[in-house]
Amino acid sequence: MDLGIKGKNALVCAASKGLGKGCALALAREGVNLVITARGKEALEATAAEIRTHGVRVRTLTVDLARTDLVDAIGPALDGIDALADWVFALLDGAGVKSAALVGHSMGALIALEAAARRPERVRALALCGCAAEMPVSEKLLNAGLAGEHLAYELITDWGLGRRAHIGGAEAPGTWMAGGTLRLLEHGRKGVVGIDLRACDRYKGSAAAVEKVNVPTVLVLGSNDRMSPAKAAAPLARIPGAKTIVVEQAGHMMMTEQPGRTLDALRTLL
Repeated sequence: MDLGIKGKNALVCAASKGLGKGCALALAREGVNLVITARGKEALEATAAEIRTHGVRVRTLTVDLARTDLVDAIGPALDGIDALADWVFALLDGAGVKSAALVGHSMGALIALEAAARRPERVRALALCGCAAEMPVSEKLLNAGLAGEHLAYELITDWGLGRRAHIGGAEAPGTWMAGGTLRLLEHGRKGVVGIDLRACDRYKGSAAAVEKVNVPTVLVLGSNDRMSPAKAAAPLARIPGAKTIVVEQAGHMMMTEQPGRTLDALRTLL
């Protein structure tokens, strides 16, 4: 069966063995070029050699995404959407990628939008998920986030998930969406959530960015999003040719709440 993805590009993490390696090889057999990551360089390079036998391009990045003890060595968190947009291109440079389709969720949507406005020649498509032209943050949540208080994680989990997700209904059997979201937030470095929230609160560049973006764009919005209501994305729909897809029965965390429908929406662009 031809999946119609030959010539596309994909990133696969934990690709040196097991399920990650299996996914990478399956994509390679379909003609997809790959960037693969893993902790062990030797095993990763062996997987890359196997992938190349399928006639596709592959790049390797040896990184340990689970080493939270290395976070402090990275340096302070970037505290502005502008700086984070520039970081995207530093990442692409490091991976040897000349142009890419950018997919951003929430704060990531602002970063992707700003990046596309700054370097349009390097962005071929744009997907803005759970997005809004502006993302004001309440003082209570912002202060709790900057202080690293658990209250911030609780508020984000409460408001980020739609009401349906709080009582069950996960597509993956046995998945606790609220608990998983809370645990993910707890694993970050203290105060970083607040720095990110402050960056969202301060960003006022969306109107100028919209005027500079002219690539295929899709807005993917949750029908029950209480953090970035669908109507708040209306100014972003002014990007020429942009289309809007509303994911039903999803709040702000649409990738967790409705992964299948969210992926279908992204496929319309990618």
